[in-house]
Amino acid sequence: MEANPGGAPCNVLAMLTKLGYQTAFIGKVGDDMFGKQLADALCEVGIGTDGLVYDKKIHTTLAFVHTFPDGDRDFSFYRNPGADMMLSEDEIDEELIRNAEIFHFGSLSMTAEPVKNATIKALKTAKEAGVTISFDPNLREPLWDSLDDAKREISFGMSRCDILKISDNEITWFTGKVDFDEGVAALWEMYPDIKMILVSMGRDGSRCYQKGRSVTVKPFLQEKTIETTGAGDTFCAGVLHYVLKQGLRDYSEDEMKDMLTFANAAASIITTRKGALRVMPSKEEVEALISERK
Repeated sequence: MEANPGGAPCNVLAMLTKLGYQTAFIGKVGDDMFGKQLADALCEVGIGTDGLVYDKKIHTTLAFVHTFPDGDRDFSFYRNPGADMMLSEDEIDEELIRNAEIFHFGSLSMTAEPVKNATIKALKTAKEAGVTISFDPNLREPLWDSLDDAKREISFGMSRCDILKISDNEITWFTGKVDFDEGVAALWEMYPDIKMILVSMGRDGSRCYQKGRSVTVKPFLQEKTIETTGAGDTFCAGVLHYVLKQGLRDYSEDEMKDMLTFANAAASIITTRKGALRVMPSKEEVEALISERK
């Protein structure tokens, strides 16, 4: 057993922080040993903790990750309830959101009350302030009462975002389409306001869609892959890094390729390291891998 601090949105923030951006986390941990370890980890990597709240009664949620020989994972959660579920609307730091360029969230904060209403309030604040909204469903089936509940709340998240990052298995589950082009077309029919959809495809690389065009970039496969924990989050951060530099607009195919190449390379590096939050690659490491594989 190893203690590896992490969690999907926080992993995204850790990579963006490593790339030089100012970031802040909004969430709740228990006022216990694990909560303090997580808070210390945020401070260690430079993520702002002004939006982090402690719960005096409910313990910090724990996720146990079992890694298979091929690097894939299985998750077990100790969270019924967990402190992250207890974040309430009045504990949301709205100024943090209003001052952001991008607000990124996942579906785990929509699995239960009161954190679901806190997420809705945060999204409303971001939308009213004109903040770009990024969403990664990051489906974890054991945390939902049913997959119907998961589909309903993830649908709500998709209806509010500008950028959607979704994995290959999630898009097939959500749309019923095995072909990703058909799946993305179905998503845009339901959520026409999404400006960009990213599909992460594991060993098949990744794909970027904007209306009318798409680009696929192959992965940077590693011989020294240990586990895939955090790879999707690192990829997502690589995409948001490009958006923060270039603005969210219609990209050319070459621009899409550049964006995905950087994101794929960053995700590749994290698969060679245990954990995610503390071991994000630097921009120089990512660029060196890209140059090496050209």
